[in-house]
Amino acid sequence: MGFKSVQEHIDTTTPGGRLVFHVFGALASFERELIQERTLAGLAAARERGRLGGRPTVLSPAKLKQARRMIGEKTAVTEVAQVLGVSRATLYRRVPELGVAGTRAVMKEPDAGVSSSP
Repeated sequence: MGFKSVQEHIDTTTPGGRLVFHVFGALASFERELIQERTLAGLAAARERGRLGGRPTVLSPAKLKQARRMIGEKTAVTEVAQVLGVSRATLYRRVPELGVAGTRAVMKEPDAGVSSSP
């Protein structure tokens, strides 16, 4: 099975066409590796200058301390997140003591005279 490109005049059914195709592939691979090498060198140089990549953290050490204090006081995770201006997912990710279940506010018992079913 061969590949024929009319626009670029590449025909892989012939030995010359296969050679050109492989040379183009090798050049593309070489260029990709050069880009990768330069990128890694740039990141290393930035680290040496004290620059860190990635998204800045939303939960500062002070906010994290406040979150732990509030959670220790049995404040609902949703309320802690609202007060600190972060998502609940951020709290669960950054405060391991929450675990999977987390700290939930105690639910109020329904009024005795009110029925929840129709």
